[in-house]
Amino acid sequence: MEELYRYPFEVRPLDPEEGGGYLVTFPDIPGCMSDGETPEEAIRNGLDALRATLEALEEWGRPIPEPGCTAKASGRMALRLPKSLHAKLIARARQDGVSINTEAVTLIAEGLGRRAARDGDEPPAGPAA
Repeated sequence: MEELYRYPFEVRPLDPEEGGGYLVTFPDIPGCMSDGETPEEAIRNGLDALRATLEALEEWGRPIPEPGCTAKASGRMALRLPKSLHAKLIARARQDGVSINTEAVTLIAEGLGRRAARDGDEPPAGPAA
């Protein structure tokens, strides 16, 4: 399971004509994607899809791409947060039933996705959760 978190992913909102919710894709694993009503659900479902895809590749004797082979960024970042913001992040992660890292990545991806949609840019690639 730990290996799954090393694969970078992208999260983007789906238009209502696409069914709404959020889509998660994995640039290193073409065709591996999932969706969900919320970014958190899309990420959870995406990890299930990633696990199944990697198992199928292994079963079929196909090469398994290394995590981050298409990414240029390291996926690592250290942040210092005000205590009040950290407390809110912890509370929200607990409420959503995810790790604080997953919650932070989700919120960053949502914000960047909204900005990209507003500016007409491509959605950014998210770091591995």
